[in-house]
Amino acid sequence: MALTSMMWRKSSYSGSSGGQCVETAKAPGCVAVRDSKSPDGPVLVVGAGEWHAFLAELTR
Repeated sequence: MALTSMMWRKSSYSGSSGGQCVETAKAPGCVAVRDSKSPDGPVLVVGAGEWHAFLAELTR
């Protein structure tokens, strides 16, 4: 998976003040997560099912 060619999306909760920002990108069967302030830094890749379960827990 070429992470550089992925369409990254910044969290709607990220402000313009340069604070803590998270970006996600969808790929077949998985979701990549990175720090928007460090786009060349480490990327966490999780399965799509696990990502949806994580989001469901956040909204409970």
